[in-house]
Amino acid sequence: MSDTSPTPASAAPLRLGLPPWGKAIVGLLMVVAVAVVWVMDDWLSESFTVDTRNRAQLRLVLYAGNIEAELQRTQVVPILLSRDPVLREALRSGNYTTISQIFISLQQEVGAASIELLDTAGRVVAATDRNRLGTQRGNEALFVDSRRLVDGSGNNETLFAVQARDSGGYGFAYARAIREGGQILGVITVEVDLAKFERSWSGLLDAVALIDSEGRIILSTQPRWRGRTEAEALSMRDAPTAIERALRYTADLAGRGPDAFLSNEAVLRSETRVQHRGWRLISYTTYDGVREKVNGVLALVIMGFAILLAMVFYLFSRRAWSQSARLEQESLELRQLNLRLQREIAAREKVQKELNVAEQTLAQSSKLAVLGEMSAAVSHELNQPLAAMKTYLAGARLLMTRRRGEEALVSFQRIDDLIDRMGAITRQLKSFARKGGDAFEPLDLRDCVTEALTMMEPRLRERRVLVVRTLPKEPVTVMGDRLRLEQVIINLMRNAVDATRAVNAPQIDLILTQGDTVTLTIKDNGTGIADIGKVFEPFYTSKKAGEGVGLGLAISSGIVADHGGRLTARNLPEGGAAFDIALPVLANAGQSAA
Repeated sequence: MSDTSPTPASAAPLRLGLPPWGKAIVGLLMVVAVAVVWVMDDWLSESFTVDTRNRAQLRLVLYAGNIEAELQRTQVVPILLSRDPVLREALRSGNYTTISQIFISLQQEVGAASIELLDTAGRVVAATDRNRLGTQRGNEALFVDSRRLVDGSGNNETLFAVQARDSGGYGFAYARAIREGGQILGVITVEVDLAKFERSWSGLLDAVALIDSEGRIILSTQPRWRGRTEAEALSMRDAPTAIERALRYTADLAGRGPDAFLSNEAVLRSETRVQHRGWRLISYTTYDGVREKVNGVLALVIMGFAILLAMVFYLFSRRAWSQSARLEQESLELRQLNLRLQREIAAREKVQKELNVAEQTLAQSSKLAVLGEMSAAVSHELNQPLAAMKTYLAGARLLMTRRRGEEALVSFQRIDDLIDRMGAITRQLKSFARKGGDAFEPLDLRDCVTEALTMMEPRLRERRVLVVRTLPKEPVTVMGDRLRLEQVIINLMRNAVDATRAVNAPQIDLILTQGDTVTLTIKDNGTGIADIGKVFEPFYTSKKAGEGVGLGLAISSGIVADHGGRLTARNLPEGGAAFDIALPVLANAGQSAA
């Protein structure tokens, strides 16, 4: 008998996939997801772009306000100084001894970069930077224009000028003439420190630039932009790749996106005006931040639609449960992996920041070390002229009391020469790092010896040192820097005087010979050198604390090496020490002398 019973439900065939209406729902959900993502992308891009622009514009307004406040605060300084009776009296009498100190105190209060007082000839007679004293600025436009600038009533007006510097930046200064009874007594200049704003901007991600009325960039976080127009600055970038060109073209077609590309990076441009001579302040904010925010929100939206689709698939198909669980587990693992990756990235960023801080600290320490060496070198090189000036000043005071004015004038002239020499020494010390030969010229080494003896004459007379010179009658010509060679001879003679301090009959011998090389030997009958192997090392000295820093012989050895020669030291068998300066003979000395 045949079996006609119904087939049990458990034996019914399983249907694979989704039913047609389920597929229609999934398709409609995907279309809605695409439409929502497209609309939200437009809306979020516009919203975040406006927000980014507003915040950049607000920062620019704050920056512009700071610049305007700094300019207005400094503009008052030359007006007040031009009315100061102390400055007027100093210009009338020519006595500027206290003016520089007044400027230094005032600079700390007003925060100006520098303050200078110029006489009618354009010479700097007082300044916060004493190294600029005596500088001639009579041909500069700032000095010439300030003397002519008056208002309709014949009163002075303050001149503002932007001056290019050799370092590539710009200086900003106010200048005002000081008049009395229609006569110009001098000019006061006050430099505005706008570079501090540029330094504060450098810590931002935005590229900020200050443009003058001529369209020239005068301050910028990008040093190579200075002196260029905005168009020229933007053109200074690498050629984009094919992918970058395609992305730019797509953004242009969509009618949205960045304003410009800076170094192949999309940026948004913001601009505000500075209420000063038509200046403008612009900034370029990276567009990647906008895209990151938009992409973050879109990622959440897409994730929401993905979860919804997953729920739909789960409801429509029980068979996908195991696969869905497996995918969820994989998603969890990916999130954990992503979290670990984020932690690792954060740790690497922290290490990188610590490394940058360490590098900055090391660089600052190096700068402080170099500054210490330069300060010690300046102190060491100026001690001898200062001692000579003190002796000449004492002699001049004695001659004045005895009414021997003409002889006292000779001492004053020597003091003036020593001041010029001290200025030249400071300029020489600035060029030690360059080791240049700009001041090299043919010279007679006998003249250098004579000039050095003149400088050392007061100290030799005070110590009663016998100096024996052995110089040839013919000129001994070498190629060198007269001032630096005189410095070497003075350093060696000074060390010889100190070495013979405990000798009853101190004597120094100067022997100049010429053969294959020119050799100048400086001998003394002192105590000799204990550790002769370290005598040319920096900061090595056998003197007591406060009597020397150990830089004289190291500097002298470097100077002789710059001249292509060699400085050596030796102890004499009969006692004392000798230093030999060997220099190359100048070829065709006769023709050079002619």
